[in-house]
Amino acid sequence: MKILIFGNRYKDGFPKGVYDLISRLKEMGADLRFEKGFGLRINEVMNLELKDDELFDEVDDANVALSMGGDGTLLRTASAIGCREIPILGINCGHLGFLTDVQDEELGQLADVLMKGKYATEKRIVLKTITSDGRVMYALNETAVHKQDISSIIKIRTRVNGEELNSFAADGLLVATPTGSTAYSLSVGGPILMPDSHNLVIAAIASHSLNVRPLVVPDDFGIDLSVESRNGCYLMANDGNMSMMDNGITLHIERAEFCVRIVRLDNHSFFKTLKKKLLWGAQTYE
Repeated sequence: MKILIFGNRYKDGFPKGVYDLISRLKEMGADLRFEKGFGLRINEVMNLELKDDELFDEVDDANVALSMGGDGTLLRTASAIGCREIPILGINCGHLGFLTDVQDEELGQLADVLMKGKYATEKRIVLKTITSDGRVMYALNETAVHKQDISSIIKIRTRVNGEELNSFAADGLLVATPTGSTAYSLSVGGPILMPDSHNLVIAAIASHSLNVRPLVVPDDFGIDLSVESRNGCYLMANDGNMSMMDNGITLHIERAEFCVRIVRLDNHSFFKTLKKKLLWGAQTYE
C-alpha cells in the first residue's frame, strides 16, 4: 500500500502518536513517501534514514495521503494532489482542526485501519476560477476578492448564471464550497452547509449595506465577478493564496471537473465534528 505523507514542516514537534504511526506503518510494509520538506524535517527527529526515492516534490499516484498538521496543511495537501482524487486523511497536529479531525488518542489504531481499508471517503466540491487573462486556479474552501489596502471599499459586480445579482460595496466578497462554509464564510455570517450538499455560498465581507445577506446557490451555477477599486487593483485569494489583480481582470468561478476525497473514519461524522469543534448547539447558560 502506497501512502503519501504531508506535514507542517515548520512545527517544532508532533504528538508521539504521529511518530508511532509512521513506525507502525513501516513495520506493516507500507510504501511510505514523504513530501520532501516535511520528510527532511521529521527525519531529524525520527532518524528514518530516508532515501531519495522516499521523498517527493511532485505527487504521483497512491492509495491514500496523510496530512499531518492543521487545516492549512490539509488545504495545501489537496492543492498538491489536484485532480488525482487520492483520498486524504487529516491528522490534527494544530489547534481547531475542523478538516483534520483525527486526534492524537486515535492514532494507535490508525495503522490497522489504513492498511485494512476500514474507512469511507467523502467527495468534496472544488472551485475553479478562470481569470479573463487566462489563468486557472482551484480552491477547496473558498475564492475571495479583497480590497488591496486599508483605504476605501471596492465594488464587486456579481452575475450568477449570466443574470445580474448585485454590485456589492464592501471590503470584499467570497464564494465558498460546503467544505468552506465552516471556515471564512462562517466568520462573515454565512450558513453552515452539509459537506455533500450541492450548493455554494456567496457572502460579502464587511458589506456597506445592511440589507445584503449571504446567498446560497446551486453548485452548477457559474459566478462572474468584476471588481472596481480606486487604486486600480484588488486581491484575489484561493484558499488564502493571494494574487494581485488589475481592475480590468474579471473572474469566472464554477465547480471544477474533479473533487477532493476526504477520508472519514467509522466513528466520525459531520454532526459530531460540529458539536465537538464548533460547540454547535451547546448550551452556554445555566
